[in-house]
Amino acid sequence: MEKKLHITVFCGSRVGRRSEYAEAARQLASVLAQRGITLVYGGGHIGLMGVLADAMLEFGGQVIGVIPESMVESELAHTGLKELHIVPSMHARKALMAEKGDAFIALPGGYGTAEEFFEMVTWRLLKLHDKPIGLLNVCGYFDALLAWVEHAFAEEFIAPKYRQLFVVETQAAALVDRLLVLRTPTADPPVISSESGYAPR
Repeated sequence: MEKKLHITVFCGSRVGRRSEYAEAARQLASVLAQRGITLVYGGGHIGLMGVLADAMLEFGGQVIGVIPESMVESELAHTGLKELHIVPSMHARKALMAEKGDAFIALPGGYGTAEEFFEMVTWRLLKLHDKPIGLLNVCGYFDALLAWVEHAFAEEFIAPKYRQLFVVETQAAALVDRLLVLRTPTADPPVISSESGYAPR
């Protein structure tokens, strides 16, 4: 039996100032649920994380949460999940989310979302994984970030062959479609393991 697809989503612990951000999270949840794709996310009940998880459950989708012990103790964990992995640290959280996902999506968010997104981009550059990565650019939220990437390329801090390590779309369905097309595993793909830290098995 073919393994069910999992997409790891990074997003904000706040909902942001525009209602479109939460609506985009709900649209992404609808697309994932309709296509039978399991959501892997940060395990929280607040912000866009909570909107995304609640919408997945509402639409009958499957959700896997991954959360560090400190956030459980702070009562930030989503209590409605059937599968919630409690890990000892943020590093372990990111490694397990990376291991479980077949692709990665970033929704609008703050420092943590940007750090998680760029870590997956960096790991792909270093060939620690070969999984597709996408940005859901809601209301131009990531325009400034994309301009910085182009500036870094122009200033020769990013090599031409690494200019397009991720894809960008403004609509959830279009982004998921592109990630699924790009998901072409190699015969012996690298694997990120939460047990072995950041190094591939």
